[in-house]
Amino acid sequence: MNSVFKTIVLLTISNMFMTYAWYGHLKSFKDTRWWIAALASWGVALFEYLIQVPANRIGHKTLSVGQLKILQEVISLSVFVPFAVFYLRENLSWNYLYAGFCMMGAVWFIFRA
Repeated sequence: MNSVFKTIVLLTISNMFMTYAWYGHLKSFKDTRWWIAALASWGVALFEYLIQVPANRIGHKTLSVGQLKILQEVISLSVFVPFAVFYLRENLSWNYLYAGFCMMGAVWFIFRA
């Protein structure tokens, strides 16, 4: 499997854990004390790091650190928007589309020759 493709797959899985760790407690633990939500989030974040670190090591064989970061941000937004809309029941707004356009610009700048 191509190292860039493998990196994308692993970063996508990693971002699913990260997004839940960062924002899932707003729904899942909204009626608990903040420190219980923080401990639960840290537990979830452990799995994010166990996937993210190998993803970045694999990706760094062919991508620069800047390219890895922008790739991660694009994946993060791609994971976050459906999570916010379907899990947290946030309203979908045009701002997500505008943010996506900004990210496309960032991708173009960081990956251009």
